[in-house]
Amino acid sequence: MTLQMRVYVPPHPLIKHWLGVARDGSTPSALFRTAMTELGRWLTYEAIRDWLPTMDTTVETPIAPCPVTFINPEIPVVVVPILRAGLSLLEGAQPLLPLASIYHLGLARDEATLEPKCYLNKLPPKLNPKTLVLIPDPILATGGSIMVAMNELTSRGIDPANVRIISVVAAPPALQKLSAAYPSLNIYTSAIDESLNAQGYVVPGLGDAGDRTFGT
Repeated sequence: MTLQMRVYVPPHPLIKHWLGVARDGSTPSALFRTAMTELGRWLTYEAIRDWLPTMDTTVETPIAPCPVTFINPEIPVVVVPILRAGLSLLEGAQPLLPLASIYHLGLARDEATLEPKCYLNKLPPKLNPKTLVLIPDPILATGGSIMVAMNELTSRGIDPANVRIISVVAAPPALQKLSAAYPSLNIYTSAIDESLNAQGYVVPGLGDAGDRTFGT
């Protein structure tokens, strides 16, 4: 059976609302940060819906014994935000995964070549192959940064099938690269946009997510 990467665009009205706020070029930085946090929250909610492992047990309520289901703490979960814009999505994702380890990965794009350069890598040398990984990366454009992130993770023992990516907008070039290299991936995005412009920005997109988040 041939694997095929799955890309989900959740129809949640709150995702649509905050995407509209983020797309609006007149949205001030403070409100843009709020929009990104909310998108991080709701995209993470959708991404972990059928992903987190659970365990069944029984507890004593004040009245009687009762079967319950808990998140299985023995399966490690990590979040790898792509700096710096990924920090905005992390603000919404982290409260939903309070026990997850956070490993920062800093990637900056060379504006001339559009190739990513790594300036910070806090990943450990090896990771448990059963680890579940959530990658918040607001914009999947050329695919350069997310491909670097996936290479770093798989070289440390991570199974791509255990990785879920959340993004605000995604463009065909990035999705095509990911699908060819990692067909077992799952991606959750607010929108799949049309194309890239000559500068490598997603069209219509939302501009530079890092600049708009931090006002710099």
